[in-house]
Amino acid sequence: MTLDPDDPRPPYLQVASSLRAGILTRHFTPGEKLPSGTALAAHYGVARMTVQQAVRLLRDEGLVVSRSGSGVFVRERTERPVGLRPHIERAFEAEDVTLDFFGFSGETLQGAMQEPLDKIRAGRLTPRSIRVRALVPDGEKPWTLPCDAKTREDDPAFRARSHGIMRRHMEPLVHSVTELAELGLVESATAEVRSQPASPLFKLYIINGREAFHGFYPVREHAVKINGSIHKVFDLMGKDTTLFQHEASDDPEAVGSQFVSQATTWFESIWTNISNQVTL
Repeated sequence: MTLDPDDPRPPYLQVASSLRAGILTRHFTPGEKLPSGTALAAHYGVARMTVQQAVRLLRDEGLVVSRSGSGVFVRERTERPVGLRPHIERAFEAEDVTLDFFGFSGETLQGAMQEPLDKIRAGRLTPRSIRVRALVPDGEKPWTLPCDAKTREDDPAFRARSHGIMRRHMEPLVHSVTELAELGLVESATAEVRSQPASPLFKLYIINGREAFHGFYPVREHAVKINGSIHKVFDLMGKDTTLFQHEASDDPEAVGSQFVSQATTWFESIWTNISNQVTL
């Protein structure tokens, strides 16, 4: 838990990353009080203001809470709204990285993976293997949602547009991951996209078999211009999705452990039984 002099990030981001790693690896357990700002500043060799900025970032991510007059504590609940990016970045510090995604386009996944992939190229992260799997809806078959706002029926033009968005995000992601093995930066790196026949009403991420992030797509009506025509549709809004984290623990009967286990079993059943390879 020291700062890297070669890390180009501002000190407060490095401190936040170090504390985040301590929380996610249970060095700091749920409900535990963090060291004081003065102690953390002395440990990292930074100003107290730097520590305060780092703690503010972790508080915004939902990892810690501040209690007036008492200090800063690791949040006790694991089923909480969270931001996905820091957890994915932390996942790439493991020796073997696995990421499973179920949802629509994978736009959030691609964005969250850019920084850890860049760090691998720069030699600052050195996982041995990476496996990414994404389950997306079949763009060749009619969808229940999104649908035409008036008729409530499948809109082929909008479906084609959505499928194009998926390809635009997943194709560079697959290339970026598999390229790491081709360059010899990791021993094994695979990324695969498969389609499944249902319209996903929620999104799911399973990270390293230890964490699951789950959120529902709210349905919103909006207008989209496609080839010069306005299409009013009821769409599933991924950017409005609130994610909740569930983390496995040493207790297999704990709620978090049960959720991760069941989510993994469900994903494997869809992937193995009813999905088809997508050629990007």
